[in-house]
Amino acid sequence: DIIPQPLLDQYLSMTDPARAQTVDTEIAKHCAYSLPGVALTLGRQNWHCLKDTYETLASDVQWKVRRTLAFSIHELAVILGDQLTAADLVPIFNGFLKDLDEVRIGVLKHLYDFLKLLHADKRREYLYQLQEFVVTDNSRNWRFRYELAEQLILILELYNPNDVYDYLRHIALTLCSDKVSEVRWISFKLVVAILQKFYANNANALGLNFINELVVRFRHCSKWVGRQAFAFICQVGMFSLCVSMCTFN
Repeated sequence: DIIPQPLLDQYLSMTDPARAQTVDTEIAKHCAYSLPGVALTLGRQNWHCLKDTYETLASDVQWKVRRTLAFSIHELAVILGDQLTAADLVPIFNGFLKDLDEVRIGVLKHLYDFLKLLHADKRREYLYQLQEFVVTDNSRNWRFRYELAEQLILILELYNPNDVYDYLRHIALTLCSDKVSEVRWISFKLVVAILQKFYANNANALGLNFINELVVRFRHCSKWVGRQAFAFICQVGMFSLCVSMCTFN
């Protein structure tokens, strides 16, 4: 009663391998691109009509098909709501996290958008996996690490100061020592955002511990690039006024 059944059947048949041979070699990619719109039209109450098709697309041998889904999974999560997302999308999301970099970048670019839709306990499980984004198939793919730093700045609001200190702090310090200056610069902003998180939540002890770690790791670094990193962190920190002048001194 929403769309004609023959039209829906035609759409669902786009995943048939025979259609790729007779109609269009990229028909599965077109199907994946349109799926959020079809899901929105049908409504979450009719998700069962699309679930099998979505799972078929998510396991397609063509990485471009999986990449298309990875870039839109956060939009589909909004359409389906938290319960269906936890049941049907989270397993596919987890699979994309272990896929090729061409697919992983899709979930990484909208990592904050997806994680904020999950319940706190489910969201916390991903703290253990965020470190995996530092490692890429190609170490020259520095934009991947740059995107990670940008997403972490947003993700900070989703976790408490202790979780930030125990998990995200390590990633930030690693990115601050990246070989690419663009990655290091955005990472300095991430470090300052972490300090802001600590002091805004009255976790002054964590903030002071982190500052001491920055001093040891960068201020007293034997390499000039490390000492330069400390100077840049101080510059960003001073402009944002995330810590008091007494603490800074």
